[in-house]
Amino acid sequence: MRYAFLLIAVIFCSTLSAQPSQDFWSSIEKICGRAYEGKVLEAPEDDAFRKLRLVMHVRSCEENEIRIPFFAGEDRSRTWVLTLENDRIKLKHDHRHEDGSEDEITQYGGTASNHGLANVQTFPADNFTAELIPAAASNVWWIEIEDGKTFTYNLRRLGTDRYFSIQFDLTTESETPPAPW
Repeated sequence: MRYAFLLIAVIFCSTLSAQPSQDFWSSIEKICGRAYEGKVLEAPEDDAFRKLRLVMHVRSCEENEIRIPFFAGEDRSRTWVLTLENDRIKLKHDHRHEDGSEDEITQYGGTASNHGLANVQTFPADNFTAELIPAAASNVWWIEIEDGKTFTYNLRRLGTDRYFSIQFDLTTESETPPAPW
C-alpha cells in the first residue's frame, strides 16, 4: 500500500510543472523581438498614461535576462528588466535620461518570493526599493501572460488605493519602436 501511494505521488508530481517560473520565462521568450500596443486598464484619475500611445518591445532575450522597453508616447526612458536567478524571477525598472545616463530613481523592483505560476509572477518591493523610494516599500508588481493573447503589467501599493494596470494585445504586433534611451 505504501508503494502504491508513493507511485501515485510520483506520477501526480511529474504531471505538474516543476518550474512555473521557467514556463513563464518561456512565454516571454516566444514573443522576443516583437512589439505590442497597450491600453490602461486601471490608473489614478490624473494619470497621464491614459492619453498616450503605450508600446512594449520585448527587445532582447538572453539566457538569464529579458529586457522590455516600455514607451509612453515619445518617452523612451523605461525598461522592464527580468532576470532569472535560482529559478526565481526578478523585476527591475531601468529608467534613463535621453543621453543614456541612469535616472536618479532607477533599478527599483523586487524578486518573486516563490516560483509563482506559469502565467503570473509577483514581485514584492525589495529593500533597495524601500530605501530608494520609501513610499514604494509596500509596492507589489505582477505580470500576467495569457499565452498568445495578452501581457498585463500591474502595480498595487498595499495599504493605499494606488493601482496601475496596463494590458498589451499580443494578437497584433506593432511597428518596432526605436531603441530606448
